[in-house]
Amino acid sequence: MTATILLTPAVEDRTPSSSPSSSPLRLVLAPLGTAPALIDGAWWPRSRSLTAELPALIEVLDPLWGRITRVTVNPTFWPVIPRKVPVQGHVVHVGWFEAEQDPHKLLLLSYTVGRWDLLVIPPETEPAIAARLMAAATDPSRSLTATGLIHEAEAFVAAEAAAGSDAARC
Repeated sequence: MTATILLTPAVEDRTPSSSPSSSPLRLVLAPLGTAPALIDGAWWPRSRSLTAELPALIEVLDPLWGRITRVTVNPTFWPVIPRKVPVQGHVVHVGWFEAEQDPHKLLLLSYTVGRWDLLVIPPETEPAIAARLMAAATDPSRSLTATGLIHEAEAFVAAEAAAGSDAARC
């Protein structure tokens, strides 16, 4: 089953209407003006192909955050990491850090504005859990790392499963 989370109103308001997209991007960003946090939003790609997924993400973020020039990932969950990805009108350089970068985080860099960190929700995540992670990543009181958010969601799923099996025994 495939579920699509459309852009949040906060993102839609800041996204140019001319932004091309074959299917809605599954992305939420912390509201403008919120205090800096460990995570600036969440992205739920449809696959583990950076070549296929990054162009749509960067096309949406370029007008919001300035031209994205570099992206880094941890190779743990990305089977192929291209050195460069063409994005409408420019090329984005892609790098990786194994020990230094959280495996559930995508780091984006812009020459003009700075750096942003997005939680990367695994593509195979159930829609309800992905929605929960997206909400947690943009919660104004957020203080967990990307992996911390993933572990919290896994603990929630485990607790629900345990509660369900306890209820079935009664």
